[in-house]
Amino acid sequence: MAVNVRIPTILRTYTGGRSEVQAEGATLAEVIADLEKNHTGIAARVLDDQGKLRRFVNVYVNDDDVRFEQGLETATPAGAGVSIIPAVAGGC
Repeated sequence: MAVNVRIPTILRTYTGGRSEVQAEGATLAEVIADLEKNHTGIAARVLDDQGKLRRFVNVYVNDDDVRFEQGLETATPAGAGVSIIPAVAGGC
C-alpha cells in the first residue's frame, strides 16, 4: 500500500531534497523500513537504537499522533499521509 510521507527539511538530504516521497507498507514500521531501503540513513534519524520512535520525533498518520495509536504498528492504509515532525525546543 503506497502512502505519501512528508519529509521535514532536516531529513531532506536523505531524499534528494524532496519534501514528499512515496513509501510502501501496511504499518508505520513497514513504511519506515521501505523509506530506509530507498533513502538509506533516514531510519536512524527516526528510530533509536532499540528500534523505537525517537523521543523528539513526532509521527502522524493522517491527523493521528502514532504515540496515541499503536506506535510503529499503526496501520497505514493506501493513500494515507505520514508526517515526520521533529520536535522543536527552545525558549527565552
